[in-house]
Parts: sequence; structure tokens; C-alpha cells
Amino acid sequence: MTAFNEFRKLRRDGAKGRKRDNKAAFWFLAPWSAGLVFLTAGPVVASLGLGFTKYNLIQPPKFTGLDNFTRIFTDERLHNALRVTFTYVLVSVPLQLAFALGVAMLLDRGLRGLAFYRSAFYLPSLLGSSVAIAVLWTQLFGAEGLLNRVLGFFGIQGKGWISDPDTALSTLIVLNVWTFGAPMIIFLAGLRQIPVAYYEAAAIDGVGRWSRFRHVTLPLLSPIIFFNLVLQIIHAFQSFTQAFVVSNGTGGPSDSTMFYTLYLYQQGFSRFDMGYASALAWFLLLIIGAFTAINFWAAKFWVFYDD
Repeated sequence: MTAFNEFRKLRRDGAKGRKRDNKAAFWFLAPWSAGLVFLTAGPVVASLGLGFTKYNLIQPPKFTGLDNFTRIFTDERLHNALRVTFTYVLVSVPLQLAFALGVAMLLDRGLRGLAFYRSAFYLPSLLGSSVAIAVLWTQLFGAEGLLNRVLGFFGIQGKGWISDPDTALSTLIVLNVWTFGAPMIIFLAGLRQIPVAYYEAAAIDGVGRWSRFRHVTLPLLSPIIFFNLVLQIIHAFQSFTQAFVVSNGTGGPSDSTMFYTLYLYQQGFSRFDMGYASALAWFLLLIIGAFTAINFWAAKFWVFYDD
């Protein structure tokens, strides 16, 4: 009987200790939980509600049903913004990842000063979406920019690359490719995890460099490629600052740099059509979700795991 009472006492003491721990955890998590509810989840839910209204930030919102969402399918300027954004994503992301992987493989050979090169190549990823770099890009690709000066040195007549509708988007694609540092660091970490024994066995069998890359490196690195692909697609769809600064917020010339996010910004904060802007934000969420779902579905055909 004494042993049973002792057991019950231990259980009560343990329950009290767990309650104290739970209370402490609750109070430590309270600031984060409040931020999640009031700064993230609350505005997200509110934006969904505003998507069904006509709201100009001054007058009370008026319920309009599905008008904002049906307008998406008839808005020609939005359709152009979608074409520009899809082109930007589908061209710049593969080029960026290919460039990042190439540089990572060079650094993986054990160069002297690896830490310096790694930091130098990573730096553009920290600055690429900043206003300063976007302004620098306008100076680099402007009519009197550095690129035209270099071309002029070789007797080639340049042009205003940013002010030409045929090349303006290409300059932003180059800017996104230039910010290859973040995926490069992840690729480098993945390459360091591939066992050297695989390469040694392939070399003994007389397998060439390209075949080793194709049949050893790519399959073993495919989870890292998949991870970078998903992240960079999401990041590319959210690009805004570059197009805003380069075009002075107009998406020009001739809407050639009109990203989806820039068009959303114009609707919400230039035309004060916040209801339509909220609908556009949720439509963008659906687009990104669809691309992510397709990537996860396709991953089973080309992503290989050790297990």
C-alpha cells in the first residue's frame, strides 16, 4: 500500500511539473502566436474577404460578390502581366540554377580561398532584390551605361537596353541569374555530401566526366535540385523591386517589365482598388500553389533518395 501511495505521489508531482512547463512554454510562445494571428493570419483572412468587395481604402467596402475574380479573366493588361511573369520565371530560374550548379562544381574542386569565393558569390543574393542594385542595373544597361561603353570600345553601337521593349525583360532575367549565390551555397553543400567512392568506382570502370556528372552527380543531387527549384520559382513569382525601380513603377516600356506583383501594386496603391488587388493576391497564391504541386508531382519521376 505504501508503494502504491508513493507511486500516486510521483504521478501527481510529475503532472504538476508538466503543467508548469506547459505554462512557461505558453508564455514564451505568446508573442509569436500574437504576431501570427494579428500580423499574418488576420490580414490574410481579411484580404480574402476584401476580394469580394469594392474598396478604395477611404470608403467602407461594398460587397460585389465574384466580380473581382471574374474580372481577372477579362483583364487584358493582367494577361500581359502574366505572360511577362511566366517568361521571367520559366527562363531565369533554370538559367540561375544551371549557373549556380556550375559555379558550385568549380568551388567543390577545393580552390584556394574557398571561403572568400563562397562569400563573394553569395553576396549578390543578399543585394539582388534591393533598390540600390536595381538603380545600379539601370546605370549598367542604360543608353549611356557601362555595357554600351564597353561595346563602343569595340566599335559596336549600343542602345538603351532597359528602354527597349525587346530587351528590357532580358536585363531583369540577367539580374535574377546574377543572384545565384543562395542556390549555389546549397548546391555546394549537397556536392560535399556525395561519397567520393561513387566517383572512384566510376573512374575505375572508365566512365568519362560527362557520364559521371549525368549518372552519379545529378541523381544524387536531385533532392537538392528539387529544393532549389521550388524555392526559386516561388521567389521569382514574388519579384517586385527590380521591375518597380527599373520602370519607375510603370512596368514600361510598353508593359514589357510589368510583373504580376507590380500590376497588383498598381491596382491597390495607385488606383486604390484594394478589392481587386486582394483578388489578384489570392489568384497569385493559387498560381504559386499550382506550380509547387506540379513540381511535387513530377518529382517522383526524377528525384532520387537514398532510401
